[in-house]
Amino acid sequence: MLAVPRLARRAAAGILGGMPVFPLARCTVRPWVAADAASLVRHADDRAVWRNLRDGFPHPYTAADAEVWLTWVLPQDPVTHFAIEVEGEAAGGIGFTIGQDVQRRTAEIGYWLGRAHWGRGIVTEALRAVTEHAFATHNLVRIEARVFAWNTGSVRVLEKAGYALEGRLRRAVEKDGQTTDMLVYAALRP
Repeated sequence: MLAVPRLARRAAAGILGGMPVFPLARCTVRPWVAADAASLVRHADDRAVWRNLRDGFPHPYTAADAEVWLTWVLPQDPVTHFAIEVEGEAAGGIGFTIGQDVQRRTAEIGYWLGRAHWGRGIVTEALRAVTEHAFATHNLVRIEARVFAWNTGSVRVLEKAGYALEGRLRRAVEKDGQTTDMLVYAALRP
């Protein structure tokens, strides 16, 4: 069972254009805004970040890539993809995608953070908040995350946020010229 603080009341207190904002101890999780473009490029254009994400996340990450992302994410309603704001700028992102058809009560969650902010508990805090938000505002019973086996930092984030390892998909992914296992973690509605 996922053990997270009750953030729904705090989310109601923080609103950005009618969208939820989560003011947390180490960061603020909020909807993306057009003014995030420059900080998005600054933090996303890093091979170490790219190496732990799916190939849809480009490298190098350019201003044109930021424009494509922001054009896609800004009109979202309801918001399911958020900026992770650290020290006044968007330094990463976190979001969930709700499944279709027979998986309509399952969502997949993913996240990234600029390397300058790694190891500070920021993503763990953001993951707890967005997980609770997703369960509170959508008819979900399960949220899962898939992580490359070599990404031990993300494994720790998931475990600290209350996600449980459900399986290892052996040699399931190819990234950066390497074939590796994919770990499947999940949180279930409390």
